[in-house]
Amino acid sequence: MARNYRTPGRGGGEIDLIMRAADGTCVFVEVRQRQSASHGGAAASVSALKQRRIVFAARHYLMRYATLPACRFDVVTVQAGVVDWFQAAFEAQS
Repeated sequence: MARNYRTPGRGGGEIDLIMRAADGTCVFVEVRQRQSASHGGAAASVSALKQRRIVFAARHYLMRYATLPACRFDVVTVQAGVVDWFQAAFEAQS
């Protein structure tokens, strides 16, 4: 549905991919790449601050809908040539 979606202005958020699952769920995907697992690796780089920024951008994106679709936040990691897809990796906090 979108790639590299950014909110306008400073301090906003950015979403690498916005996709639609087969069941209609709107999927916001963060893609992280690291060469090694040192310092926690690719998955650990999706900090609480990064999650808040992704959720902020997702809320901005969803303003275009009259009825909100089901949503989830996934993380795809690429580390040492291995790709892992973590579905529903985190949730939006109210």
